[in-house]
Amino acid sequence: MIEFQPQATTVDDVIVTAARLPPAAGEAAFSVIRLGDERLSTATRLDEALATVPAVSLFRRTSSLAANPTTQGISLRAIAPSGAGRTLVTLDGVPLNDPFGGWVIWSQVPTESVESLDVVRGAGAGPYGAGALTGVIQLRERERGGVLDASVAERGGARLAGSGGVDAGRIRLTGSALYEASDGYVPVRGAAAGAADTSLDLEARSASLRADMPIGETALSLRAAAYKEDRGSGLAGARATASGHLLSATAARQPTQGDYGWRLQAWRHESDLANTSVAVAADRATTTPANDQYETPATGWGLNAALRRAARQIGGGRLEWEVGADARFNEGETHERFRYMAGAFTRDRIAGGETSVAGLYGEGAMETGPWLVAGGLRLDSWRNESGRRRERDLATGEATLDETDPERSGEVLSARLAARRMISGGWAARAAAYSGFRPATLNELHRPFRVGNDLTEANAGLVPETLQGVEAGLAFEGPGSTLGVTLFWNRIEDAIVNVTIGEGPGTFPRAGFVPAGGVLRQRRNAGTIEATGVEISARQTLRDRLDLTGAVSITDARVDGGSAASQLTGLRPAQAPIWSATAGVDWRATARLSLSVRARYESKRFEDDLNSRVLDAAVTADVRADWRVNDTAALWVSADNLLDAAVEVSKTGTGIEGFGPPRTLSIGLKLIY
Repeated sequence: MIEFQPQATTVDDVIVTAARLPPAAGEAAFSVIRLGDERLSTATRLDEALATVPAVSLFRRTSSLAANPTTQGISLRAIAPSGAGRTLVTLDGVPLNDPFGGWVIWSQVPTESVESLDVVRGAGAGPYGAGALTGVIQLRERERGGVLDASVAERGGARLAGSGGVDAGRIRLTGSALYEASDGYVPVRGAAAGAADTSLDLEARSASLRADMPIGETALSLRAAAYKEDRGSGLAGARATASGHLLSATAARQPTQGDYGWRLQAWRHESDLANTSVAVAADRATTTPANDQYETPATGWGLNAALRRAARQIGGGRLEWEVGADARFNEGETHERFRYMAGAFTRDRIAGGETSVAGLYGEGAMETGPWLVAGGLRLDSWRNESGRRRERDLATGEATLDETDPERSGEVLSARLAARRMISGGWAARAAAYSGFRPATLNELHRPFRVGNDLTEANAGLVPETLQGVEAGLAFEGPGSTLGVTLFWNRIEDAIVNVTIGEGPGTFPRAGFVPAGGVLRQRRNAGTIEATGVEISARQTLRDRLDLTGAVSITDARVDGGSAASQLTGLRPAQAPIWSATAGVDWRATARLSLSVRARYESKRFEDDLNSRVLDAAVTADVRADWRVNDTAALWVSADNLLDAAVEVSKTGTGIEGFGPPRTLSIGLKLIY
């Protein structure tokens, strides 16, 4: 009798990963700053983590804790920050910039869901060149591990956020969620404040779910996300609500040694914005409704594809290249009521249109001996169409303004080239030249807006702004220490800025009545902006317990308004400081206790294009202590703006100042697995 023994069956472990291509080899030749978990884990908001990099310019000094959605634009280098932002922000390749306004709703991506990010300074960054005028911020969503953070803060602050994943057979599910609320603070302080001044309260929530699955050698990722935030605007009767959802599908095959890899991606982003504004009485005792932007439906969608050849030997070096194409389409319109008289709005407005941009690109990098040379070329086609602005009298239904904007289109050629040479002793030198462009957003093209008594008109005739730049740098990396120095020169042509064209009180065509103390501005392609600057950063680790970091950015930016805005020639762009510096100390005092201190200095800014409203220089300091309870839990306490500095973030034509948040104490519990 023969006995048959069952054979052991072995199943290979399948490691499920997100569908993404690895960073291109040529990125090392450009100016890239990477923020990892050690920096992100102590920040409650992504824009606050980015603000620790002097090269990053928030439009105003206020973080997303208190900033109106329309001012959450972000730019790299203090060339000319704007509400629309001059930097492209992507999450695993999907743009996060709002399809109507270009700003970024930061609460849609909690820091707990991001494993790392790259800040790529310089125009035309990689395959997503359109919109990356001053660079690109590339976020990578968490793949493994999980974290949950719960905290409470002064003035009714509460936050609960987390991210984690689970394996379901051959599918990896990764999700994140955020809830945050705050009673906020009143931005106008002291004797200047009146009964009309109210808190910048906030309630924000977001959630996402990503499914990663292998299909042969291909990785497929499907992602869905939604967000909503409701916030006060600091004045009685003024509020803002931003909401949206984003869907994406990505398939990618990793390039192997000397072989090909590829990525295909499609995404769709729908958003909506409601924003009410008011006119303020001279004594700040009351407000009067000025505008009710009750909905702003917008849709953006896009496709991109890339084919990459992994590095292979060519003569005495290694060559890697990538070719691809991408396209983005946006459509949206604002629905508003305005001209408040006798206790009611008397007119309404619908304004909007469609924009599109599509491009082809090629990038390559050659590494030979101590040299790395990288470059790329893009050709983009842009189009603005279906633009309209219609206003009517609510009582009679008759049109008071009916405009149809002509279609506009064009092509933009942009490129970048960089070289890096490794020098003995851990030193490296590099140089780069680049160009890029940013098309105007639907908001800039079609929607007039109001802040207090200041009005800004749209301009459907805007053309894309372009940037050319060169830079050179020197870097050192050794045991426990790094140092980097970069010199740069940038020039923005056809810069889109808000140009002052009149002062109140008075009535103006299209804009209507501007009250006393207010001004009328219009978005225009106002000549050029030139900026020369230096960036220095350093890090030193002492005895594996103490990390010292410091960075400084010095940028001299000036406007040449030409014939379009000659009054701006020689002035600094609004919201662009010359000096910004950060310093940090991280001390692992014991095996359980970690202490950190962060300080930031910024020189004065100008609130307006005419440099007449000065925002004084500011210094802030934040401290934090983390106590490791066990391997998976930690308690933390922090004090933001420890010295309770009065940081000016806005100023009206009558000299009323708005300030950033006062000292805020928080305490929280973090679980890590």
